Amino acid sequence: MTKAKTKFVCQICGTETPKWMGKCPGCGEWNSLVEEVIKSTTLRIPVKNEGKPVPLAEVASEKTCRVLTNLPELDRVLGGGLVPGSVILLGGDPGIGKSTLLLQTAAKLTQQSLRLLYVSGEESAEQIKLRAERLKIKSDKLYLLSETDLEVIESWITEADPDLVVVDSIQTIFNPQLTSAPGSVAQVRECSSSLLQIAKQQRKTILLVGHVTKDGSLAGPRVLEHMVDTVLYLEGERHHAFRILRGVKNRFGSTNEIGVFEMREEGLVEVQNPSEIFLAERPLGVPGSVVVPCIEGTRPLLLEIQSLVSPSSFGNPRRLATGLDLNRILMITAVMEKKLGFVLSNQDVYLNVAGGVRIDEPAADLGICLAIASSLRNQAVAPELLIVGEVGLTGEVRAVSQTEKRIQEGVKFGFKKCIIPENNRRYLNLKWPLEVYGVRNVEDALEIVFTK
Repeated sequence: MTKAKTKFVCQICGTETPKWMGKCPGCGEWNSLVEEVIKSTTLRIPVKNEGKPVPLAEVASEKTCRVLTNLPELDRVLGGGLVPGSVILLGGDPGIGKSTLLLQTAAKLTQQSLRLLYVSGEESAEQIKLRAERLKIKSDKLYLLSETDLEVIESWITEADPDLVVVDSIQTIFNPQLTSAPGSVAQVRECSSSLLQIAKQQRKTILLVGHVTKDGSLAGPRVLEHMVDTVLYLEGERHHAFRILRGVKNRFGSTNEIGVFEMREEGLVEVQNPSEIFLAERPLGVPGSVVVPCIEGTRPLLLEIQSLVSPSSFGNPRRLATGLDLNRILMITAVMEKKLGFVLSNQDVYLNVAGGVRIDEPAADLGICLAIASSLRNQAVAPELLIVGEVGLTGEVRAVSQTEKRIQEGVKFGFKKCIIPENNRRYLNLKWPLEVYGVRNVEDALEIVFTK
């Protein structure tokens, strides 16, 4: 009897070796290699003109017919709807609302006379039914299947012939031909490959739910993100109501779009005007509060940055930030001490973005500087003032992108003044119904804020 060929796979990074090693050569972890049987079958996606190269000019282009989910925020992130034959991976923290979003999407699609199969490896059909009743979902075209065996799932996909398949989650599905446990690198890779082949051959849209690690990245092998067509992340603080759906990979659209949802008792509700929601509870005339126009994809958002500077009771002052990059905060405080003469070495600095949203772009640097200065001086920033600009290490204020779109969002909500980089102000073509100040450095911005 021929012995089956085996290999050793790292359960952390997915590195493969022909023999066992105590230390993984990929990530350096000890005792992370597990023996697995090499599967002889390989993934092969059927294509036209198979077996010979075809000149690019002779390839017939096919128009992609998308299916709208009737959830505009989701359609925006997907690039205009679902593409038949595509595989979409949705990740997010536990309890963030992934299953709720997919169940709502499935219910919307059944209203278009589409058949859907919801495969759950974590919940029973009764549990899903309870969630559906809470979301007030009733449909005779939505089929529920509680199963983790890949072969059984494949047989039911063939028999039920659904237009869309939801697998919640891919880490719970296992291939009985492999000896490794569900959720291992080999199981996730092989199960994803089999489902990908079904999607391409039968032109079915498959939505996969993926677990995330403690650092927020998708669990399992990195090749999982490379195989699928679209990767979405559902982000947000569990103790806040707002959720951000962000695309990090999309073969059929842009990855610069976001969708904003609010978690309520009836499920995830789309937020049509996020700026109004985020500024609804903004205190006026309070030191340490500034409004920054940020760009998320193609959508401008007005976000409130709050700062609290207080004397430190210990030798090392604390720097804490919620919704902002802490390393960026440390750099900004160093610039304020070195270039502007602020004494922050004996002050604790706390920063927060109201609403549980995270700001990643450097255009909020100037707003952070002025929020810290406002709290330190105990002087309030004018509530009708917008602040935007990137701050360099020498204290200069650098230009940012899409300035007109940011200002236009501020005009919509009644802001009367705006501080922008001087290089942006010189190229503004339109006349705005608000005062626009151009600044070259942080000192100019401080003078405008606290003297005018």
